[in-house]
Amino acid sequence: MSTLNEAAIRDALRDCYDPEVPCNIVDLGLVYQVAVTDDPNAPGAGIPGVPPRQRVDIQLTLTSKGCPAHTQIVAQIENRLFAFPTISKTEVELVWQPAWTPQRISPEGRTRLGLD
Repeated sequence: MSTLNEAAIRDALRDCYDPEVPCNIVDLGLVYQVAVTDDPNAPGAGIPGVPPRQRVDIQLTLTSKGCPAHTQIVAQIENRLFAFPTISKTEVELVWQPAWTPQRISPEGRTRLGLD
């Protein structure tokens, strides 16, 4: 079993969408930071034969501070990452700096949204 990394988490988060925009949260540029760290406090940690588990911390922003979908987006993230048996805990922190702008949208997202 391979250890999770930021790229694998970002790839999984491409299944999560802002319900108001037809683009996933990664290509929309809402995911600012992903950290995957070993979780020494996970159930079974340190017991021989029990695979190590990781904690995932995500810094996420929204397209606007008044976005009513933040609870739904966080729930999507938690539910999507629950599918990974090696993740012991997922924490999502909502951040506002730097402020989101359309320039954060990836080339793939821009194509999907018809911006290019």
